[in-house]
Amino acid sequence: MQAEVADLKAQLAKVQGDVAAAKSSADQASSAAQSASQAASGAQSTANQAVAAAHASQSCCDATNEKIDRMFKRSVSK
Repeated sequence: MQAEVADLKAQLAKVQGDVAAAKSSADQASSAAQSASQAASGAQSTANQAVAAAHASQSCCDATNEKIDRMFKRSVSK
């Protein structure tokens, strides 16, 4: 009986160690996922800023092209 109790205690200690290791791994994975999520949010913000800058740049180019087109139309019509 004592041997069985000792064996069960040893098994319990091993299981507790396994559970602690699994919890530690899960905590690390959760932390890594949170860091990845924050990095992705930062990247999305940067991408949104780049898109806004590209749209502003395109608007400027469009306006400049329109002005040049009007200048050539005036000079051709004179």
